[in-house]
Amino acid sequence: MKKTLRKIPKFENEQQEREFWLTHDSTEYVAYTSLQNWRFPNLKLTSKPITIRLPEVLIDRIKIKAHMMDIPYQTFIKQLIHERMAG
Repeated sequence: MKKTLRKIPKFENEQQEREFWLTHDSTEYVAYTSLQNWRFPNLKLTSKPITIRLPEVLIDRIKIKAHMMDIPYQTFIKQLIHERMAG
């Protein structure tokens, strides 16, 4: 017997959608057994690698803070730059 899926509601913003999925079981809305694999062979990266020289002590401090947040240190650096540029 096929399970009847619920309709995914329309969300006003990403925060509303995030809160919805934190409190709802996605298996009631998505039939994971019918998913297909997709490939995007021509997809290009949207980021550009750069080289920057930083003191080792600073890198060590960044790595420690990133570890405490359980994220990769390069991701932490990107967050810091993004936050500074936004404000």
